[in-house]
Amino acid sequence: MFALQLPKASRQVLGEGVEVLGEVLHDGVNLAVWQRQLPARISLFAETLLAQGEPLAQSMTLELAQPDSEPNLFGLVAQYADIPGQSAFLADVAWLVGAYACLLDARRIGLRLRVLDKAMCPRFHVDHVPLRLITSYAGVGSEWLEEGDMSRSRLGQAAAEPQDEACIRRLGAGHVALAKGEKWQGNEGRGLIHRSPQPPAGERRLLLTLDWLA
Repeated sequence: MFALQLPKASRQVLGEGVEVLGEVLHDGVNLAVWQRQLPARISLFAETLLAQGEPLAQSMTLELAQPDSEPNLFGLVAQYADIPGQSAFLADVAWLVGAYACLLDARRIGLRLRVLDKAMCPRFHVDHVPLRLITSYAGVGSEWLEEGDMSRSRLGQAAAEPQDEACIRRLGAGHVALAKGEKWQGNEGRGLIHRSPQPPAGERRLLLTLDWLA
């Protein structure tokens, strides 16, 4: 008689070195987080941008001849060219795009940069994408759960969400997360359970996401 082989629970890997991001390619890992400290000039740019109090929602599709090709970010935060640190911010975004593209051998990437003053997806859920890069340059970071802290069959139900704050894990400003969704081959039914945070009253966040389109 053969024993029933149950799938291993998904796990999350966190570290202070950039090499931790490669861990997300392993089976059974649905989140890798680089717990980096943002350079002061980039943090200051992001915080100054938020202090302007203006809306920001920019999206672009980046076409790369090769994964290590320089992405064309023309127009991104162009209206904030007078804020010190803008060039450093753009260089950082370009670096993240390159690292993400090289990790996945991606040629087409969807970029979104937004200022948010409320939770975009307030309920815990999973994304129906292969692998998403998420980072908050300023403000509160995204929230996620370890496997088993919420029933997957009850995602989206407010009554099923953890009441114990200690169960809710949070990304810090500057942290770079690679989160597997349901469309990553072999990760079906094991996408990272996460949600957008509700910023404190009067505060906002600057959120960058990258998606693998092809």
